[in-house]
Parts: sequence; structure tokens; C-alpha cells
Amino acid sequence: MSMRFTAKARRGMVALAVVAGLAVGSAACGGGGDDDKKPQSSASSTKSGGTQPNPQEGQSDEPLAELKGPSGLLLQITSAVRDSGGFVTVNGALKNDSGTLVTIPSALSGNETEIMNNGRSLGGATLVDSQSKKRYYVLRDTEGRPLTTTGFSTLKAGESIDVFLQFPAPPASSTDVSFQLPLFPSGVIKISG
Repeated sequence: MSMRFTAKARRGMVALAVVAGLAVGSAACGGGGDDDKKPQSSASSTKSGGTQPNPQEGQSDEPLAELKGPSGLLLQITSAVRDSGGFVTVNGALKNDSGTLVTIPSALSGNETEIMNNGRSLGGATLVDSQSKKRYYVLRDTEGRPLTTTGFSTLKAGESIDVFLQFPAPPASSTDVSFQLPLFPSGVIKISG
């Protein structure tokens, strides 16, 4: 069982590396005189989260879901892509829509000690497949770190960060799932791929 989890975690890290490579490659191919601004927009904190969905496979500028959380936090989910390795990667942006500095609530990390020990994250998120009556938790690597965006504690007014979360994939027949994150309302998202 441990070897199987390790293999799944390694495939997840490979998928993450591919997604990151696509994002960097897309930013590098932009051309023009805005090259100095391009790296800033692909960095972890940007002013406009709406421009980031372009590297994802065929996604429009309109998010799959917008979830309003506490203290003016807004989570925009831009894609949910099933890959051949048996994972679903959810991408989006977490934005501070308030006019003041917001401390990210620790509740977003969930209540599992192993995940909480790895710092602030979106490790408390789940996907709920009502068709098969199953709940899927954020995957972890072999050291217990959640396969999601980590290491953020505050967002300045108007600031946003690109986020990702990786889950085990529901059956291929399940395309609509409910995305849940502590302190945010749930939202239905469509899985592509």
C-alpha cells in the first residue's frame, strides 16, 4: 500500500511539474515589450488573477465557480482537469477583494494534524461526487505535505495568488462535482479531460 501511494504521489508531482512548465512556457512565449511584466504576472502574487487561466487547456476567461469567503476573500476556480494518471488538478486564484490586509484563516488548511504541520495551505478542500456518493480529499506526498498551494499567510488589499489543488479522480462518468473549502460556500465545478 505504501508503494502504491508513493507511485501516485510521484505521478502527481510529475503532473504538477508539467502544469508549471506549461505556465512558464506560455509566459515566455508572450513576446513584445511587456517581457518585464510577464514574470510578475506568473509569480505567486499578482494583481489580476483573471489573466492566468490561459495556460490551462482550452479554458475560457470565465471561472467555473466563484466562492466568496470570510474577510473579503474570493476563490475563483478556473479549471478542473482530469489527467491520465488518475488525478484531478483544480486551478484558480485566491483574491483579497477587501480594502485591507487579510490574514489567511488557518481553517483553510483543514483539521488534519499532518497537513496543519506543513503550514498554511488549502489542504482542507474536498471534492464531493454525489453520483458515486464519495468525498475526495487533497492528495499528500510521502512526507505528508498536501499537493496544493502552500506557504501563504496574508494577502494585501486587491492582491491575488494563483492556487492549485490535486485530488484523486472520481470515475470518468462523474463530471460535475461539488468543491468544498472550509469557511467558503460550496460550488459545483465541471471536470474536463
